[in-house]
Amino acid sequence: MTTPFLWHNGHIKPWTEATVHVSTHALHYGSSVFEGERVYATPQGPAYFRLADHTRRLFESARVYEIEIGYTEDEINAACMEVIRANRMGSAYVRPIVFRGAGGLGVLPKPGAPVDVAIMAMEWGAYLGDAREHGADVCVSSWQRPAPNTVPSWAKAGGNYLSSQLIGLEARRGGYAEGIALGHNGLLSEGAGENVFVVKNGKLLTPPTSAGILAGITRDTVMTLAEDLGIKVEERDLPREALYTADEVFMTGTAAEITPVRSVDRKPVGTGRPGPVTRALQEAFFGLFDGSTDDRWGWLTPITGAVIHDREDQKAAIHGRTLQQEPAQEAVL
Repeated sequence: MTTPFLWHNGHIKPWTEATVHVSTHALHYGSSVFEGERVYATPQGPAYFRLADHTRRLFESARVYEIEIGYTEDEINAACMEVIRANRMGSAYVRPIVFRGAGGLGVLPKPGAPVDVAIMAMEWGAYLGDAREHGADVCVSSWQRPAPNTVPSWAKAGGNYLSSQLIGLEARRGGYAEGIALGHNGLLSEGAGENVFVVKNGKLLTPPTSAGILAGITRDTVMTLAEDLGIKVEERDLPREALYTADEVFMTGTAAEITPVRSVDRKPVGTGRPGPVTRALQEAFFGLFDGSTDDRWGWLTPITGAVIHDREDQKAAIHGRTLQQEPAQEAVL
């Protein structure tokens, strides 16, 4: 999964040289914010999907926790481009992370304590295996998402994912691919690492951003594409039983992309197979990367000077299979 190079505190360096001290504040107190981004192979070459939106959210998350990134948004965007070129990648999952470094122990960081910034790029296919084609078996978790005004769910912070680990571990013990959490009020919130959508009578329903969820960028993409396809979208509170009585259910996220759900708590969803609304949205979404969906929203950012693979490699990357690439011998900047 690792690549030869990453970006760390302003420089491209070998993966093995990007290390941190055991006294790093984020290791002890969870003081990190991060993003998950995708680079897709397109007919015009590799392109980031909604890079500017991801970077903007990274800065917003840092602002909540009063972490000074030390770089501008443009500099982070340029660094994201640089790490793809350095590794000569045609597609990738990219993880920018900002964290309080080794500046002494204590819940509150000491004045002037360092902040580290790193960007990793990895080959990563479908997040939940073949579930994107056949549907995932999920459960409703016994763990709830934090209540409003406790832990800010809009911030994509490392500490928030302790909740996700509990949800995911419980699901795995039960033989499920993923878990879905309820909020403090017993209403639907989100998956361990995904937003949740329900299709009922042709309408697309999803919990509001006040339901303890991360306001996902893929979530926003799906809502935009749905409206473009003439599918009515409604953000509203949903009870647990909405999952059991839905015509279709699917989950979204940068890693999960658009993943159908075929059963919840071993109850089949609809016909037990991915439904027509889910398929239509998948087609529109992945069409952005093979050119069959016009990118009218300016979501794709081409990576200039990057490796361009042939059309078969592009199709393989778009559909979640890792590309076979020659090992990079040196950084290409």
